[in-house]
Amino acid sequence: MLIEFSVSNFRSFRDKQTFSMVAAPRLKKRGNVFKPDVKGEKLPDLLKVAAIYGPNASGKSNLIKALNIVRKIVYREPSSQFNPFPVAPFRFDPELADQPSCIELHFIFAGLRYQFELGLTEQRIVHERLLMFPQGKETLLYERRHLSTGDHYTFGEQLEGGDDLHKLWQKATSPQVLFLAQAAANSSEKLKQLTPPLTWLQSGFLVIDGKGLENLKHYSQQQVEKFPAFSEGLAAFLQEVDVPIANIRTDKISISSASLELIDTKNIKSKTLLTHWTELGEAEFNFEEESEGTKNLIGFWSAWDFHALAKRISPSVGALIVDELDTSLHPEIVVSLVEKHINAASPAQLIFTTHNTHLMDSKLLRRDQFWLTERDANGATQLRSIHDFAGRESEDLEKRYYEGRYRSLPFIRRG
Repeated sequence: MLIEFSVSNFRSFRDKQTFSMVAAPRLKKRGNVFKPDVKGEKLPDLLKVAAIYGPNASGKSNLIKALNIVRKIVYREPSSQFNPFPVAPFRFDPELADQPSCIELHFIFAGLRYQFELGLTEQRIVHERLLMFPQGKETLLYERRHLSTGDHYTFGEQLEGGDDLHKLWQKATSPQVLFLAQAAANSSEKLKQLTPPLTWLQSGFLVIDGKGLENLKHYSQQQVEKFPAFSEGLAAFLQEVDVPIANIRTDKISISSASLELIDTKNIKSKTLLTHWTELGEAEFNFEEESEGTKNLIGFWSAWDFHALAKRISPSVGALIVDELDTSLHPEIVVSLVEKHINAASPAQLIFTTHNTHLMDSKLLRRDQFWLTERDANGATQLRSIHDFAGRESEDLEKRYYEGRYRSLPFIRRG
């Protein structure tokens, strides 16, 4: 589970800004929080849901991008070809031009709390550190820093493997690969200390942005073709959000016999067909004929279904992070999705950016579940929770937001 996430010197983020899923004490709606399962350590409750608001170009998507970078980096393998990291420093401060973008994650996995720090430029990883907290005691596993003389490592006294293996891992780690990932790849046996945090960084959270949603639309159509149960679940999901689809199936695209000799029949594509029902009867539509909202829901279902499966398999897995959850979706559908997540039996987390202030008026979320981004006079993103502002728990959040009490509104020049 995600506890906190910090980012600095990345795109619109200048100074360190921290997004937290730690629940504020003494607020109502206790069903919106859960107690983290950590061995020998008592931690505050964590939030199931957090919504991030702010004007266009205020940094919401940059926060999601920073998280997604971590997921991409943990899968990198040594390569002879240079592949720049998708990072960029804060451009309005010349002193930061040559400094690394920094990302820090605090999370819980398999009953242990971890802290992972990463600093990187386009060219290489310049800082990497991993801490664990058995029984709440801070324990360094390793630290890697790139200096003018090369990479320097500090290994914790309790780090598994021994000196010879540590040197092997160190030697095998290239500038664009995490030491954590390389150590796991160069070990014949599963590492007890390093494998769990690596597993969480690889699969403990799923990020959906614009490009990711397009990929999920294709993935959902593939799953419909392969698994009838997936098709049935998707149809039921769409019906629950008032999209009247009775059945979803695939059909091979017909190709003339004259063309069969010219193509590889193994790669013949399929089309996805959706059966809509009305009081007049049923009609079948091609996926491409559907509205953008329906297409987005079909793509989102893949992540939602995976998220639900992860929650059933392990309560430690399953943070779903979505950029612009409300894209082409009616506000009531967004409220319904959030409500379903909160009422799920297993603890899990949903984090999303949105412009849909209907959630503020739904009485569904608490003050500490609303986060705001805005740019300051220097063009840098500032990140804060509505709970940081003075106010009553029962106040009209949507009204106060539009009154500018929490700031984070676009300044529109008229006339």
